Amino acid sequence: MGRKYIGIELGEHAITHCYPRLKQVVDGEQGGISKAVNWQGGGGFKFYTLAPSLLKKDKFGQWIMSDEYNADMLAAAMAKQEGFKYNPSETQFWKQGNSSEQDFIFTTTQFLTVQQLEAIAEDMQAGESLLVCCKAFQTECKNKFPNITIKKIPQLLLDRCEFGKDDYSLNIVNIPQEDNQEDYDVEEEIENGEEVVDTKENNQKSLFD
Repeated sequence: MGRKYIGIELGEHAITHCYPRLKQVVDGEQGGISKAVNWQGGGGFKFYTLAPSLLKKDKFGQWIMSDEYNADMLAAAMAKQEGFKYNPSETQFWKQGNSSEQDFIFTTTQFLTVQQLEAIAEDMQAGESLLVCCKAFQTECKNKFPNITIKKIPQLLLDRCEFGKDDYSLNIVNIPQEDNQEDYDVEEEIENGEEVVDTKENNQKSLFD
């Protein structure tokens, strides 16, 4: 019918029942009304798993980053959240992702000092810009360089939420646009009858692969 749908499920039945049923339909199984409508298979679907919550409250009721995220996972999550492609450089630690050839993002859990920022600025080329996401930073860092923007991670995410609403709406801007299907956080991907399965031991990709 040319339609696109999204299904959301909680529980193991999403894997034990929903996934096998969708795969059978794509493969052309003849149950249900398949014979009556001469269904021969086709189409496809993507199966995603939800990442753990990035923020949680501590015992004092303050928002903090979840301890389920290590440094690399946090960098990947922040890159996607801010509309950057997670693509760590092999030579420059602060180039963890980019939205263009000259616009980069750097996420750190360390306290950012002026000295650290100056070292990064010296390493940047003319025309390059950088978004730094950190837990805390020296006040002097805020407007130190015109091509470097600094934001605190918890507040950066909380500013996007519309509190007091009961419809779970999120005020999200700069939604990440995936231009490469390999970047999707899918367990398995079935398109046009062809199945692509991850070869990792647990056969499951996550947001951070």
